[in-house]
Amino acid sequence: MIRIDEASVHYRGRAALHPSSLDVEPGAFTIVVGPNGAGKSTLLKLMAGEIAPDEGSVLLDDRLLSSVPARELARRRAVLPQSSALAFPFTVAEVVRLGLDAGGRTSRVQDIVDALDRVDLAGFSGRYYQELSGGEQQRVHLARVLCQIGPPVVHGTPRYLFLDEPISSLDIRHQLAVLSIGRDFARAGGGVVAVLHDLNLAAGFADRLVVLAHGAIVADGSPAAILTDRLIESVFDLKLRVGALPPPGIPFVLPQTAA
Repeated sequence: MIRIDEASVHYRGRAALHPSSLDVEPGAFTIVVGPNGAGKSTLLKLMAGEIAPDEGSVLLDDRLLSSVPARELARRRAVLPQSSALAFPFTVAEVVRLGLDAGGRTSRVQDIVDALDRVDLAGFSGRYYQELSGGEQQRVHLARVLCQIGPPVVHGTPRYLFLDEPISSLDIRHQLAVLSIGRDFARAGGGVVAVLHDLNLAAGFADRLVVLAHGAIVADGSPAAILTDRLIESVFDLKLRVGALPPPGIPFVLPQTAA
């Protein structure tokens, strides 16, 4: 388990994340939502060990995350950032192979083929990354992190995926496919944290929803338990209506239209 205990982050004297506590448990798909600038990416980077807290602590299985060697950390968790710039003319296969190298896994052509097939890019191995669309590039990087992390559980030890806006450039079919990959990883015993903006997709896929506003966690629980008209209005300064689908009662969010 990854545990954040009263951790805070400041940038140039400004609090990007106020003291916060949160457990990332294996076997759950946690989705973080909130307005732009709320601290979502900061929280994700903190959980993944990409930044250190100014106060408080972050633990991986009761060890300070900052004390975990880089190679071990790369095997235990993989991070998909919001954007990844590549200046060199890599092929798709070469980009995905970077994940195998980062995770210390033996480079096998079949692993690359399988990862690309999972993200609906079968046959793209020899194409140049720079020639792909934004959505295709985003899926290449997802294949890369899947190659890095490998199975959700290895020798009884869970692994973790951190996905920062993984569907921002994707059409609806690929949005659902990518979120299904995250859900399946969690159901197989791994831990998954994703940052999303689409509240309806978040409600449909999350086991646990974490809502941020102004650098603070303002709600944490199942979508059905915490998504309310009042919460949405207070966080987004917008009047929306929260309804519920038939059992199992997954909530949905719609704009309030004028009569």
